[in-house]
Amino acid sequence: MITTRALVKRFGRITAVDGIDLDVRAGDVYGFLGANGSGKTTTVRMLLGLVLATSGEIEMFGARIPARAGKVLGRVGSLVEGPAAYGHLSARVNLALLDAAGPGGPRQSRARRIAEVLDQVGLGEVGRRPVKHYSLGMRHRLGLAVALLRKPELLILDEPTNGLDPQGIREIRELLLDLHRQGTTVFLSSHLLAEVEQMCSRVGVLDRGRLVLQDDLATLQRPTGRTLIRTADPARAAALLDGRLVGWRGDEMVVTGEPPAVLNAMLVNAGLDVVELRPERRTLEEIVLAATDPLPERGVGA
Repeated sequence: MITTRALVKRFGRITAVDGIDLDVRAGDVYGFLGANGSGKTTTVRMLLGLVLATSGEIEMFGARIPARAGKVLGRVGSLVEGPAAYGHLSARVNLALLDAAGPGGPRQSRARRIAEVLDQVGLGEVGRRPVKHYSLGMRHRLGLAVALLRKPELLILDEPTNGLDPQGIREIRELLLDLHRQGTTVFLSSHLLAEVEQMCSRVGVLDRGRLVLQDDLATLQRPTGRTLIRTADPARAAALLDGRLVGWRGDEMVVTGEPPAVLNAMLVNAGLDVVELRPERRTLEEIVLAATDPLPERGVGA
């Protein structure tokens, strides 16, 4: 769906994107992760042909970008940085102008399609209000409506929940997952790890312009082989598990050397009340922190 090879973008002496090889497959919800300034937005802009790469290759739907962008981007919905709109016009009129200006659907169905996408993003009741009166979160909803207007096969979104409250973030998450279930591939650039962890099937981690990790989230979060245990008597449990206890994670003991079922039987047979016992899995935050480079910055990219 999206492939890059040795993709590089330099701004003078600053290397914003440093030889990355993206592999986004049809059906993915792909989380493109990195701190602010890691190069995410620059990469997204290159994917959409808004910024030319210094070197390297980009393919989307098997076609080279930007050479064949005109033939491909009609199949793509996008939201990059802040959504643009005419503030004195309503959301409905803004969407109608954008639909008329590009390869949209039939004119006869325009009003219905606009009403549908405004309802999808939660702006149905305020769609006739001038956009200049919208909050930042409402403007991002409008930007997402623009991305959905042409029923894209691929969505490329840069921080789509920026400015939204927790309720709004949950609504957008549910909307994107629903679109994915209907067959849309989603490429989501974000620094919100907890949000990505709830949505994405595959992740790529960008650090100072370099792609330092790319894999299926399920693979990255496989059990580590260690067990986390909480008991009502941690001191006694720690003594019993001496030699198997490798550390603590909050109020949980981290234990290795035996299967969880064996550990549970050992504790129960000793009369200990086991509150919780589960295989250890790394959180997405732990995975990203382990993958990112602690060395001083060589350059900064947006």
